[in-house]
Amino acid sequence: DNAVELIKELGVTFREVPIADACRQHFKDIEHDENIHDVTYENTQARERTKILMNIANQGGGMVVGTGDLSELALGWCTYNGDHMSMYAVNTSVPKTLVRSLVHTISKRQSEQVRAILLDILDTPVSPELLPLGKNGEMLQKTEDTVGPYELHDFFLYYMLRFGFSPSKIYFLAKLAFAKKEEADDELYSHETILKWLRNFYRRFFMQQFKRSCLPDGPKVGSICLSPRGDWRMPSDACAVVWLEDLKNIQ
Repeated sequence: DNAVELIKELGVTFREVPIADACRQHFKDIEHDENIHDVTYENTQARERTKILMNIANQGGGMVVGTGDLSELALGWCTYNGDHMSMYAVNTSVPKTLVRSLVHTISKRQSEQVRAILLDILDTPVSPELLPLGKNGEMLQKTEDTVGPYELHDFFLYYMLRFGFSPSKIYFLAKLAFAKKEEADDELYSHETILKWLRNFYRRFFMQQFKRSCLPDGPKVGSICLSPRGDWRMPSDACAVVWLEDLKNIQ
């Protein structure tokens, strides 16, 4: 709804292409029960979206601009050959926390109506929106519940790639950076929470390299980039064991 309202307020051409029938036909073709909401159910929708965008771009002699960002690439939080693919990935070196900051900054220069929509988007939990809503219309699929807080992951990513710090050193720095503030009653994140998501970060970062090995072109706009045509070189079968071992004995 926010996307539709934003399109209307900005005077952009609005076109809606339903994907339900196409997805159901695909489920029938591959003999998948659409009531089983597994990774096949989710990825079918993501790939159908991308196929439509690609073909409409061909119709009009245009190009699909990728929406994926640096944080999603680091964690592999994208559907391979779905939203993972585009004709040009403009946000390939922009982390999620910076995307949020940019949207907030841009909202200050907009009309009151557009500003309200952008702020509402920022207040909405990040989600791929590939699962049905709950019985009361609540969002059940929240990205940060699954992969962890992006402000932690962006912190881990920066100190791992920009400075080459070890996992244990990054953990030490994160404990300081996200410690209890004087005016707050609680810590931003407990030491246990930081360690949990740091281990998850390293597991996902190494496991998901295959998605970064075949990215569309994109610009390097900061000091970190995961594009194989930029600074990043990593084999898809690299193993995280050494890095995880460094965190193994931390309590």
